[in-house]
Amino acid sequence: MLHYLEHALAAPKPSRRSFLKLSAGALGGLLLGAKLPNTAMAQNGDDGLIQPFVHITPDNRIIVLSKHLDKGQGAATGLATLVAEELDADPAQVAVEFAPSNPQVYANLAFGIQGTGGSTAMSNSWSQYREAGAAARAMLVSAAADAWGVAPDAITVAAGRLTSGENSASFGEMAGPAASQAVPEAVTLKAPEDWVLIGKTMNRVELPAKTKGSVGMFGVDVQPDDVLIAVTARPPRFGGTVVSVDAAEALAMPGVQQVLTIPQGVVVVADNTWRAMQARDALNIEWDFSNAENRGTDALQAEYRALLDQTGLPAGTRGTGAAKLADAAELVELDFSFPFLAHAQLEPLNVTIEFDGSRARLWSGFQMQTVDHSVASAVLGIPMDAVEIHTTWAGGSFGRRAIADGHYAAEAAMIGKAWLEATGAPQPIKMIYSREDDIKGGYYRPMHMHRVRAGVDGDGNLSGWDHRIVGQGIFFGTAFEEYLVKDGVDHSSVEGVVDTPYAIPDMSTEVHHTEVGVPILWWRSVGHTHTAYVMEVMMDRLARAAGRDPVEFRLAHLEGEPRLAAALRRAVSAAGDLPEGLHRGVAVHKSFNSYVGEVADIRMREDGTVKVEKVTCAIDCGVAINPDNVVAQVEGAMAYGLSGVLREEITMTDGEVDQFNYPDYTPLRMTDMPEVVVEIIESTEDPTGVGEPGTPPIGPAVANAVAAATGQVVTDLPFSKHGLA
Repeated sequence: MLHYLEHALAAPKPSRRSFLKLSAGALGGLLLGAKLPNTAMAQNGDDGLIQPFVHITPDNRIIVLSKHLDKGQGAATGLATLVAEELDADPAQVAVEFAPSNPQVYANLAFGIQGTGGSTAMSNSWSQYREAGAAARAMLVSAAADAWGVAPDAITVAAGRLTSGENSASFGEMAGPAASQAVPEAVTLKAPEDWVLIGKTMNRVELPAKTKGSVGMFGVDVQPDDVLIAVTARPPRFGGTVVSVDAAEALAMPGVQQVLTIPQGVVVVADNTWRAMQARDALNIEWDFSNAENRGTDALQAEYRALLDQTGLPAGTRGTGAAKLADAAELVELDFSFPFLAHAQLEPLNVTIEFDGSRARLWSGFQMQTVDHSVASAVLGIPMDAVEIHTTWAGGSFGRRAIADGHYAAEAAMIGKAWLEATGAPQPIKMIYSREDDIKGGYYRPMHMHRVRAGVDGDGNLSGWDHRIVGQGIFFGTAFEEYLVKDGVDHSSVEGVVDTPYAIPDMSTEVHHTEVGVPILWWRSVGHTHTAYVMEVMMDRLARAAGRDPVEFRLAHLEGEPRLAAALRRAVSAAGDLPEGLHRGVAVHKSFNSYVGEVADIRMREDGTVKVEKVTCAIDCGVAINPDNVVAQVEGAMAYGLSGVLREEITMTDGEVDQFNYPDYTPLRMTDMPEVVVEIIESTEDPTGVGEPGTPPIGPAVANAVAAATGQVVTDLPFSKHGLA
């Protein structure tokens, strides 16, 4: 199925000027999933001014089409801000709808297909959406100039109105005439000193709907007439297959419509969720585990530790590599262990499908629309232009909805197809995961181990660094492998190490990529979740071995990285003096082209557990489009990372996942949440990532604070394994 994605990736990337290539008639075809023409088509103006990224309606609404999923990270508001800024719109008239699936127009310019991830939503849209707003503004001004018989430069635009002398019109009043104006070949964007909305706080566009609990907002809310519910009994071990099914008891239960077998398992279709789940529990399934992953956590960890003793694939070398360790006056040698982690997003996976044999419609919080669209088309055996993908708001993701193999879209398509084959009657069906399905369902942050030997010389400077990493590579077997696996090394396993901004003159990095039958996936900040922890704990240990202050030691090795050094300085300065009875740790890390420093102040409770009292963060993410949203994202990213290190882990016994829900896969509790201070470093650079960069530094900052308080260096996560949480 992934060959569709491979073709998409191989195609030329669309220009950020794609908004010039489409207008009303073409957009109508786009909404039906048809292929786009290469030239603009005429508009009659009855529906206002329609462009691919912005629609101005006659009733004076501005609808921004978001090519990115908003799963709580605020991308929709960010894109609306960019358009509204260049339009000179009133923010109150701006709404956001999700764009249809069409990579020719709505591709993420960072990776060439339509999708959201890698903290790229704002950075890849920065020019594109501003230019879309500026183009629409120019067309409105041109239409007003024609209507009033004045020169375009005699017209002023502010707060959603056009004015020239005694003439005045709302955008809606001028939208129809503007539709007949030529799309400008080039536009001039505002200078930063003229910004009215960018860099300020614009209210979240979805806030009223979320506050009112609007029906149908999230994928889980989609409720077509006569919809049925589908739940799947999946093998308890990854790679297991169905041998036989006794469904007699389930089929006799009230409301149960069908029991279907698909490659993923056995599906119960019923008239409501509870009945479907109860019937699933009544299935008697015989599984074949001969080709399944049957190893438990203990066995996997033993194999990983054995690999730490063996030479791995070379991933990167600086200078003389590990040979420089021979000159070290002090050595620090540590092994680190990181567990599988679930995403545990609030809204479990779900897809609603309608399939009649020739056309299909699917609704969900789709994060990789091109992948999901392609996979659904392939499974159903119909062309892509016969499949409509409707993206809804999503209740969290943290990477879980951005699936390289489109597995949940594939599962929904298989259910829709199997239902039609079994009954001959098209029916809307909602496939839904329970919390337990999702926690036990794989696609985890991969388990990793690290071994590091590093030294400092007699002057207290770094003298050699030998780094070995063991773990599954996320990109193997996906369409991204061609781009992110080089010479057998998956970049996601070594990012943050081989490209560390620290001036380490002599460094060698090796990696072992393991073959484990557990499905894995990127998790908020991907490889940086473990590599930053290792690098920052090691830098703290090395500073102390050298007899140097941990902050000063870092800064001495960041002389070529002024933005990262500034983030560290800002965080330390904002943290202020350490209150009596607390202990402090620091960490700093660059990821997704943003620079984050974090300071953690902790208190050790009488029972030996750690309470993080305050975290001070400083971020340089270029232009902060919506500062309040930047603060919220850094707060959330920090909390997510803290949650991951305190108690979270996925373990297995004989191949079966031990955890099932929040009681035993324990996320951060309200009582765990510290006071958080976020400092945004003012910048004129283009925007960079915000959703993920706050996650990597928090774990090592807390670990370094624990070491300062107790002398215990936590290298085997989570903290709860050591009685610390």
